[in-house]
Amino acid sequence: MKWLRAGPDGVAGALIWVTMLTSCLLGTKGIKWLALAKMSSVASIEVPEMCKSLVGLAKRQEKICRRNIEVMESVRYGAHMAIDECQYQFRNRRWNCSTVDPVKLFGNFLKLGTREVAFVHAISSAGVAHAVTRACSKGDLQTCGCDRTVNGKTAEGFEWSGCSDNIGFGTAFSQKFVDARERTRSSTQKKSKNIKRVLMNLHNNEAGRKAVEESMQVVCKCHGVSGSCELKTCWRSMATFRDIGAILKERFDGATEVTLEQSNTRSVLVPVNNQFKPPTRSDIVYLVPSPDFCESDAKTGSLGTSGRVCNKTSKAIDGCDLLCCGRGYETRTVTVVERCQCKFHWCCYVICEKCSRTVDEHVCK
Repeated sequence: MKWLRAGPDGVAGALIWVTMLTSCLLGTKGIKWLALAKMSSVASIEVPEMCKSLVGLAKRQEKICRRNIEVMESVRYGAHMAIDECQYQFRNRRWNCSTVDPVKLFGNFLKLGTREVAFVHAISSAGVAHAVTRACSKGDLQTCGCDRTVNGKTAEGFEWSGCSDNIGFGTAFSQKFVDARERTRSSTQKKSKNIKRVLMNLHNNEAGRKAVEESMQVVCKCHGVSGSCELKTCWRSMATFRDIGAILKERFDGATEVTLEQSNTRSVLVPVNNQFKPPTRSDIVYLVPSPDFCESDAKTGSLGTSGRVCNKTSKAIDGCDLLCCGRGYETRTVTVVERCQCKFHWCCYVICEKCSRTVDEHVCK
């Protein structure tokens, strides 16, 4: 990317190219900045002037971008991780987190206040926190590094050492960037009916970051003769993003339906069912029940389940009965090509053959 730094002409060329790219990546209402996920990693955001060309950023986010240009590549990667993880966690459900196309991402889907939309907010906020924290630990950012506040010896007999993940910096930046659009809306729409949705989004953004924080774990290494562990050094490390996705998926399954209530001078979200406890900062909340996602519906952004591959023998949501919504399914024979008879050759590569087999595939009508 030397041409980006070659001078005014190079910067101008970069701006034109990025403008053309991002004009095709209009996000939907709610989390427009997720359009960054569709940028090629080659199109690095390397000069402040590019921030204005990134369609989908709110004014506050644009300012944050200009002041933290080196962090924006991590934001882009965090958005990419979030969408990938969402699609993995929901791969067997009627709504499978599919992006409609590069232009609208989730289409009209994010206009709703459903638990699925709540999950998208949570996983997106978690993605930025995780990616920025990881970049700090790898030394990719000049503004942060390892968490040096974790040091000294513990009562358990080990010494804090190594590079503890700087989760404080990662979550703080995620809050500043991801919440920026909602903070703007909350300050201008306090008397608007949209305040309920703003509070829902902010709550779920925080739930995503809490999942990253709460998944921090202690990793240790032994030192000594023949692994005797005479000395043990430990550091704090984030869980994998796959683990964080699983945590948020579990919280999605136990999400709480909420409504708006005035408490003194504040508006707060409380459970619709007053027998439920108020949601904690780690819980996922939603405002309206989800559609069944059985049929394609442009208004709700549902793609339907027609053409989806289902599991004939499963009684769960991925089974043909539930996934196909009672419409039935068709069976077709397909050829699957796989690697087989792999052999390790010293040193150091593996050679495999290609084997094909025919299988029955079941597809929803």
